[in-house]
Amino acid sequence: MPEHIILPELGLDSGVVLKDVPIAYDAWGELNSERNNVIVVCHALTGNTRADIWWGPLIGPQQALDTDEYYVICLNVLGSPYGSISPLTTNPDTDRPYGCEFPAVTVRDTVRAHKAALEQLGVTQVATAIGGSMGGMQALEWAFYGSFVRSIIPVAVGGRHSSWCIGFSEAQRQAIFSDGKWNDGRYESQPAHGLAVARMIAMISYRSRRSFDARFGRDAQDGEAGLFAVESYLRYQGEKLVERFDANCYVELTKQMDTHDVAVGRGEYEDVLSGITQPTLVVGIDSDILYPLEEQEELTRLIPGAKLAIISSQHGHDAFLIEFERVSDAVGPWLRMQEAIGMKKAAHQLSESAR
Repeated sequence: MPEHIILPELGLDSGVVLKDVPIAYDAWGELNSERNNVIVVCHALTGNTRADIWWGPLIGPQQALDTDEYYVICLNVLGSPYGSISPLTTNPDTDRPYGCEFPAVTVRDTVRAHKAALEQLGVTQVATAIGGSMGGMQALEWAFYGSFVRSIIPVAVGGRHSSWCIGFSEAQRQAIFSDGKWNDGRYESQPAHGLAVARMIAMISYRSRRSFDARFGRDAQDGEAGLFAVESYLRYQGEKLVERFDANCYVELTKQMDTHDVAVGRGEYEDVLSGITQPTLVVGIDSDILYPLEEQEELTRLIPGAKLAIISSQHGHDAFLIEFERVSDAVGPWLRMQEAIGMKKAAHQLSESAR
């Protein structure tokens, strides 16, 4: 079970103020005496705080996210059913779950909540914020906390949610809304069919045609007459999500992703990205159809000094959760280099101050 921090209150971009806000997290490694050796791992849409499971090969002693050196923490996003405040949480004002009355939240709200949680833990600085997909949106938002964050690593994401991505989100929501049990979000039992179809739509966007062709082709599913293997796979993925997720949470989280735009309230898009001062490693996937490589190339072009690492894979967007070795090879050396540069700067500043 994850640990929890309770924020007394949290102001949202909408103006709503939430009270008694639980934030769930898991962590590995130890905080150093300066409490500044923190790596924030940001999870994706239906992810949870167990980054040691879904990103296990990257986290541990001598791994890319080295727990001998760093305190690695993964905090659950707002709206998720895995421990942070969400539609499943009891509203202290009504003593009932928020349900469909859960207020709209943004990616920016989630990062604001996570920063408040880190402050409760006594964290003084974040070494890097890293994440893929929705986690990459959070990583980008961490850049706007100035010197509190030393570097960022957005993976498989752009600087704002495109109409293409919003279209996929809306198709998934409409699948849920079309379920007879939905009842405008006031369902007594899970709208399972709609949620399963939403997941099926998402799974198609997470892979590539090459990935599907290589894995399934036009093969029939063993023992199921008239069913293609790819149909069986998608149905299975839908059923798996229904067992572990909630429809109101899914709707809220897809809407939250659609809010992603680093420029909102900050200025012109290009100028905002050009104002990011932290060292940035952008990681893209050459077969990603959801957040195509051109979006990571744009980030690299607009963020001063940003470096681009390209993961070559047939697996599409999901490659950041599959190609562990390639992600590790991109992230580990870059992170070590940034820390070495930081140590040299600190030593130089100490030397200058002693003169």
